[in-house]
Amino acid sequence: MIADSFGRVHDYLRISLTDNCNFRCFYCMPEEEYDFTPASRLMQTNEIIQLAKVFVEQGVKKIRLTGGEPLVRKDAAAIISALGKLPVELVITTNGTRIAEMLPTLKEAGIKTVNISLDTLQPEKFMLITRRDVFHQVRSNIELLLQEKITVKINMVVMKGLNDSEIKDFIDWTKHNPIQIRFIEFMPFSGNKWTSNKMFSLQEILTEVEKDFTVLPVEGAPHDTAKHFMIPGHEGSFAIISTMTAPFCSTCNRMRLTADGKLKNCLFSNGETDLLTALRNGEEVLPLIKANIWSKKKELGGQLISHFEKLDADAINNRSMITIGG
Repeated sequence: MIADSFGRVHDYLRISLTDNCNFRCFYCMPEEEYDFTPASRLMQTNEIIQLAKVFVEQGVKKIRLTGGEPLVRKDAAAIISALGKLPVELVITTNGTRIAEMLPTLKEAGIKTVNISLDTLQPEKFMLITRRDVFHQVRSNIELLLQEKITVKINMVVMKGLNDSEIKDFIDWTKHNPIQIRFIEFMPFSGNKWTSNKMFSLQEILTEVEKDFTVLPVEGAPHDTAKHFMIPGHEGSFAIISTMTAPFCSTCNRMRLTADGKLKNCLFSNGETDLLTALRNGEEVLPLIKANIWSKKKELGGQLISHFEKLDADAINNRSMITIGG
């Protein structure tokens, strides 16, 4: 069991496979010319499996693969297949571009839920946000997942003046499709030019949805990051991840392992523990893991303690989103 000083048991591990991505979303990886981590400094396949086994032996029940874009890694299939043999719920967050070619591997590994990052339903705006002209490919792959009866969750980062006008369009999508739309409050990270006036809050999202629909709250699971809702007559549902205005730190059970083998105990933590170097040196990593999680702050990494409207994003000491792994 891995616990922190506040009694929170951590049984959910997010593993970033790479900081590489075939998109260039401005809120995640601002620069087109980005210096990716050299392959030698990334966790290798056997190292990912070794570390994952340590966490599983300590009670981890769920592993999520993230990136960058996890499916652009050349050995992604081998990693997914190996992790699929562990006694955990294995899930993945992806931009959806490589679903078709990776689908047999995902199914063989027992992945039953896939989160797709998709911030707009308009091809032109998709190109603006991602700087890539593959909108229809992503939509086609989402349909493929639904045909295969794989649960699909759509992660949509809501940004005022950019895509907040599409909230109704995303809700309309749930009318005849068994998908869950996850509206996410825009969060500050290094280099993503976050300002409070770009953020669309939990209450603003609900107000927007309630203009056109009857919204009913749905009870979530014990460690949910999202607040869940349903609309009568809709096959799908929606949820809101309100990190900025209504955080969920009191029940947090998540740990993050970056692609270069650093353990972060919070998305916003300013510290991290190098597990990969210790592993390569033949050292025991479990004491490092337990010490890292024990030092976890009560909420938001101890950095985002003021109301978001007064938050100085430049004062936050953290990585960019793409090097954390979400």
